[in-house]
This record gives sequence, structure tokens and C-alpha cells, in this order.
Amino acid sequence: MRRKRHSGLIWWIIIAVIVIGGIAGFVHQRLAQTKTTTVRLGLVGTDSQPVWDNVKKRLAKQGINIKYVTFNDYVQPDVALKEGKIDMHSCLTRYYFDSYNKKEHAHLTSIGNTVISPLGVYSNKYKSIKDLPDGATIAIPNEPTTLGRGLNVLQSAGLIKVKPGSGIKPSLQDITANPKNLKFKEVDPATAARALDSVDASIINGNYAEAAKLNPKKDSIYLEPINKAAKPYVNIIAVQDKDKHNKVYQKVVKAYQTEETKHVIDQTYKGSEQAAWPIYGRN
Repeated sequence: MRRKRHSGLIWWIIIAVIVIGGIAGFVHQRLAQTKTTTVRLGLVGTDSQPVWDNVKKRLAKQGINIKYVTFNDYVQPDVALKEGKIDMHSCLTRYYFDSYNKKEHAHLTSIGNTVISPLGVYSNKYKSIKDLPDGATIAIPNEPTTLGRGLNVLQSAGLIKVKPGSGIKPSLQDITANPKNLKFKEVDPATAARALDSVDASIINGNYAEAAKLNPKKDSIYLEPINKAAKPYVNIIAVQDKDKHNKVYQKVVKAYQTEETKHVIDQTYKGSEQAAWPIYGRN
């Protein structure tokens, strides 16, 4: 009788061990599934945070925590990424990023397209760019890259011609044809919207147009064509070369490049920024 009781007790112990082991394994599996990975994301200012807040919320469900690291200018993010102080950044155009990367041999790379902010021509006096009179004065941003971009926009509108081969950074000296004898007033990009009352038209960056409550699609008299020539102005997600195949970082890109993100971009920026991946591809 004692032997049966002893045998029964052993079986109960074995069952208990199996059950406890199973519970421990389940708990371990759940903990592994909910392990959080933090990604330090570099941004300039807070303009892009409404979109990233949406992406961040969805990534949290996958165990990825996005931690913002904000900068005050467009030089610091590349430097911080190069030095490993951040894991990725999403704030620079492909042209600006490539220029730094090549100059500094930084070994950084793009892993995804985000948005493009089309350059617009605005006027308080005229409803169409064709209405600009002879001798009209146009305010143009004095930052060399944006100035060149503005001249290419005016060329695409048929107002001027620039020297072939001047690329994406033509200067005022590269203008080869100016049938309407347009005059150019160089201004700080941040003041281009405020210049509207003192000129016939002004070329304004998308972010400054948004800040001035201008809707590019409704208020501009001409908007930069979003075509192959505009690809250098696409904003990107960048990482170090060694991390370009990192599965977590690839999940960040995948979560960003969704219809939900596109909807948030459209609702937030009203045309001053547009989703770039549907136009130019994933990267």
C-alpha cells in the first residue's frame, strides 16, 4: 500500500514538474516576444514628428521603441550618425546627404524614401505664372542649392533657360535666356513668404509655405514637377553602411512606407510634403 502511495506521489511530482516547466517556457517565450529594441532616430526640429508619432505607435506593437533625438540644423544629424550617437536619421534630402557622405567618407547609406517637399512659386498679385509681366521681380532663396533648384523650376515653367550641364545647382550667372527680363531678389529662405508683398512672385520652400499657412496645391501659381529631375530632393531614412540590412531598421522603413503613413502625411501637410515612395520606389 505504501509502495502505491509512494509511486502515486512520484507521478504527481513528475506532472507538477512538467506543468511548471511548460509555464516557465511559455513565460520565457512571451518575454522574448515582448522584448523592446530602442532605435535612436535623428530629426531636425519637430515638423516631422506628427508623422513619426503615428509610425512610432505601430512599431511599439512590434517591440520597437523609437526614441527621438532632435537637432537644430542639418549638419548635426550626419555627424551624429557617423559617430554612432544615433542609429538612423530621417531629415535630409538625398542630395544633401550624398554630398556630405562623399565629402566626409562617412560610410552612411539610405535605406528608404520618405517625403518630398515641392518648391512652389507664389504671388499675391497674379493667379498664374503666365501672367507675370515683363520686368517682374521674383524673390528667390539665396541658399545655393535652393537657388539652383528655384531656377530649374522657373526653367520647367518656361520662363528662363539655364546653361546645359549646370545640373541641380545653376547660379544666376548660368541663366542663358530670360525673355521677360525677370529680376531676381535674393532672400533668406525663411523670409521668402514675407517677401510676397514687396515682389511680383516668390519661390518658397514647402516647409516655409506651410508655416505661412500657404497651401501649395491651392495657393501656388506654379509647383515644381515631381519627376525624375526632382529625385535629389527626396528625404530619406539613413543608417551606417554596416546596418543597411539590420532587420529592425528594415522594419522601421516598412512601417513608414504604408498607406496609413501616406494618409497622415496628406492630412498633416496639405501638399507641402508628399509621400515619396509611391513615386520613386522604396529607396
